[in-house]
Amino acid sequence: MDKRRTQQSVILAAAVIVIIILVLIIGKIINKYTPTKEEMDLFEYYGVSDDTSAAIVLDHEIISQQAVIKDGALYVDYDTVRELFNSRFYWDANENLLLYTTPSDVVSAAASSNDYYITKEKKSEKYTIVYADAKTAYIALEYVKKFTDMDYRFYEDPNRIVVTTDWADATVVPVKKDTQVRVKGGIKSPILSQVESEDILILLEEGEDWDKVATENGIIGYARNKKLGEEEKRSYKHSFEKEEFSHILKDEKINMAWHQVTTKDANSNVADVISGTKGLNVISPTWFYLNDNDGTLMDLASKEYVDYCHSQGIEVWALVSNLENEEVDTTTVLTHTSKRTNMVNQLIAAAIQYDFDGINVDFEAISTEAGEGYIQFIRELSLKCENNGIILSVDNYVPTEYTAFYNRSEQANFADYIIIMGYDEHYVGSEEGSVASIGFVEGGITDTLKEVPANQTILAAPFFTRIWKETPKAASDDVEAASEDYVPYELSSQASSMEESWNMVSENGVEAVWSEEDGQYYAEYENGGDTYKVWLEDTESMELRLKAASENQLAGMAFWKLGLEQSSIWDTILKYMN
Repeated sequence: MDKRRTQQSVILAAAVIVIIILVLIIGKIINKYTPTKEEMDLFEYYGVSDDTSAAIVLDHEIISQQAVIKDGALYVDYDTVRELFNSRFYWDANENLLLYTTPSDVVSAAASSNDYYITKEKKSEKYTIVYADAKTAYIALEYVKKFTDMDYRFYEDPNRIVVTTDWADATVVPVKKDTQVRVKGGIKSPILSQVESEDILILLEEGEDWDKVATENGIIGYARNKKLGEEEKRSYKHSFEKEEFSHILKDEKINMAWHQVTTKDANSNVADVISGTKGLNVISPTWFYLNDNDGTLMDLASKEYVDYCHSQGIEVWALVSNLENEEVDTTTVLTHTSKRTNMVNQLIAAAIQYDFDGINVDFEAISTEAGEGYIQFIRELSLKCENNGIILSVDNYVPTEYTAFYNRSEQANFADYIIIMGYDEHYVGSEEGSVASIGFVEGGITDTLKEVPANQTILAAPFFTRIWKETPKAASDDVEAASEDYVPYELSSQASSMEESWNMVSENGVEAVWSEEDGQYYAEYENGGDTYKVWLEDTESMELRLKAASENQLAGMAFWKLGLEQSSIWDTILKYMN
């Protein structure tokens, strides 16, 4: 009897264990296929911690930057506005002034004011347009919208702004059956939003079972695609009028050369300087330069000079530079609106006084800190030039990564012509080499045309070269000589005219050899224990550049500088400029 009971107990216990195991298995199966009801904390999802900030959802992406809520208005910091919405805004932190330049006006707003000015016409808003703290400026988003092809909607709990700047057609899908938008694809992912039948979702990315979607109120997550209907295309409606820029462009090819003028008296030799040229239709005398930190300019201009050039059918585009007075801090001038305005007004007044046809801006060695101020200077100058029928051209380096802040594309919006300074590939202090090899020049054209239309682009070529001199060093110790960086000579160079460099080669009994790689003749010789190397300029090297400009349909050529050329060069130039 006891034995039978024991067997029954064992059987019962085994059955209980089996039942428990089955329950656990079934429970796991049920749990595996039961969607979680856990809801994501949306304040955590958007990273919003209080009522003074708002998340930004830009074109269906939650970005790291946030807006500030102040006195019931939405504000975005200056860097974010420029980076994501509209880079044409300019904040003068020195004078607490926000500027925006349209194709026809400079719009200005002082910090902590509801007023703004379109040139001199006063207008007002119901909100403070811009306010500043010790670090940056914050611009009202509604004010940004006035000048920007964008729209936005504000939602609460949590605070978020849904911003649209991408107006391409969207793909939308209707919700067929009530479902959820979850953080990730999968029923165990927390719920972001409940969506109901006939709601419309924006389809961002299709998946095997789960599609990435966005709701109209700025929630981005995943929904089961079997709960979604057929895809449709939706076009956005917006009425923003795109800014249109106009330019003063010449019908004929620009054949321009710079005339270096360092004193008023030097203007008197203009007839001699021009007499040796052929087909020249623009001359740019170096008449103006920054002379103090208030933006005051040195003026070397001459009305007689202009009148003579006009009598010869040659336009005068007066050059303004920032390099002559070493005591001037270009950054200080460019980053103060009042100082830039001082410069602009002087240039326009001089153009009217002397009757010259254009202004050529040659600001070099600008710091990155001055970059935005420089571009704003070009904008402001261009508007007054256009209002007075004055052509504005701007000199630029061959594009490189470290000169990207010169922002040639924005220059081209406002200026009439962008000039590529296709020289100084090698310069004082660099390693030895050509001033302007053909590869360097062609690369400069290609890279500039990525930012600037060809009919606004002028290629500048050199009438000079550099003669490089290697002077052997005195005997050094073995340790120094064994170094990988050791150079056994001192390197120096001097600029030389085309004629002078060829004469030096001839006088030293050397025959120049054509370098296919450089597109120039090259010569090397020794004299007095020193080694001289020179990449020569002549009609053949110049013709390669002229061909490159012609093949790329550029607006013309410019040459630095008059007086350094061989007389024969003008026949070659004339052939291409006509």
